[in-house]
Amino acid sequence: MIRLENINKFYQVGGKPLHVLKELSLTIETGEYVSIMGSSGSGKSTLLNILGILDDYDSGNYHLGGTLIRDLSETQAAQYRNAYIGFVFQSFHLLPFKNAIENVALPLYYRGISRKERNVTAMDFLDRVGLADRAHHLPSELSGGQKQRLAIARALISEPRIILADEPTGALDTTTSDEVMQVIEAVNASGITVIVVTHEQDIADRTSRIITLRDGAMAVDG
Repeated sequence: MIRLENINKFYQVGGKPLHVLKELSLTIETGEYVSIMGSSGSGKSTLLNILGILDDYDSGNYHLGGTLIRDLSETQAAQYRNAYIGFVFQSFHLLPFKNAIENVALPLYYRGISRKERNVTAMDFLDRVGLADRAHHLPSELSGGQKQRLAIARALISEPRIILADEPTGALDTTTSDEVMQVIEAVNASGITVIVVTHEQDIADRTSRIITLRDGAMAVDG
């Protein structure tokens, strides 16, 4: 599903190159449940952005589903993201002026699907994450855990092959984190590849494989 070969990434900081990812090689198979850990500045967010086709890399090769991801136009990158990837973020990224069903249905709106059809589909995904009874509530009327489950439903509605979750429990208490992780685990059990970036060891321990980065390079993979 995902194959990185000797990936290097540099940023310019104060006019000097900062080597953020260093000869990073990694393979993640279809259906895997993987966590990526590392201290601040280890390169985990940069890696997630490259995996999500949100950022380019400077050298090496990134293959996604057998396709080399390199030098894509914005349109091409969007097409690959839409076909393969769903995103879940710590800060939820929900539209505050739209209710739950409208937030979940949004990706289908951009595909030109009729309002009736997308609302029916969105309700199905809300039901899957236990939020059918909150369909007409605004994000401000939901708890943190409900907002994250709503974000997961929105990520799933496009039927992605991969879920990239960036600190999905970072803003949640322990009990709520457990509820959200149960939803994520159910997503993985359905056959979707799940990659979680986290700084919480107990969250990483729930995944099948932990990848630890240190100073832009692989420290542990297992």
